[in-house]
Amino acid sequence: MKYLIFLLFPYLLFCETSFITPLEYAARLYKDPRGIGCQLCHGDKGEGKIVATYIHKDVKKSFGGSAINQLQYEHFYKALSSRIGGMPRYFLTDLEISSLYLFLHQDDEKNSKKAKKSVK
Repeated sequence: MKYLIFLLFPYLLFCETSFITPLEYAARLYKDPRGIGCQLCHGDKGEGKIVATYIHKDVKKSFGGSAINQLQYEHFYKALSSRIGGMPRYFLTDLEISSLYLFLHQDDEKNSKKAKKSVK
């Protein structure tokens, strides 16, 4: 029996099957891409969120993340590939960006199919 486990170990280590679905991977990535989750600024489903309010020169202002769940893929990709405003640069791979897009558009059939093809 122990020899069987020993022989199967390399297969399990290098096989192309995964214990996590693309959507599960995408959800995990959205919540913690590089130490700070997207949901902290963009909301649980990418709807946008106010992070802080403050007063500057007697004017009440707010800082927050914009809604990202309605962006087209090309604009989404460009926004994640460059630093815009207060958005940190995460240096995500193309697969990671496609996965995040899949998470945000999982209910949108057309965009979801496009993202799933990119993730595989």
